[in-house]
Amino acid sequence: MELLLETVALFCLKLAYETEDSSPILRDDPIMSDYEREVFGLLVRRGDIEGIQFRLAHCVSLAMDALGGIHTPLGRELHRLSADFSTAQSMDQLEEPLFALKDYLKDIQ
Repeated sequence: MELLLETVALFCLKLAYETEDSSPILRDDPIMSDYEREVFGLLVRRGDIEGIQFRLAHCVSLAMDALGGIHTPLGRELHRLSADFSTAQSMDQLEEPLFALKDYLKDIQ
């Protein structure tokens, strides 16, 4: 799950900060320091669902702004998918919406 969380964060940050004329954001980029696999791994081992949701909500918010907010078709879909993720109450419930977020973010890159 840690890799999946890191991937979603990376895709969000790519949407928010990457431009065509700049070098791509990679997993070892300093901007990813709070969203590294090890950070998510610690939260997963602790079972800190709220901590995971908080960190990803920040990334999704940045991506949402890059997409033009909830008033755009892409923004509305991202909002819907992130709402499913944010209402999860257990680690098992995080997985399905997390895969949906990853797939969506990958598709719109």
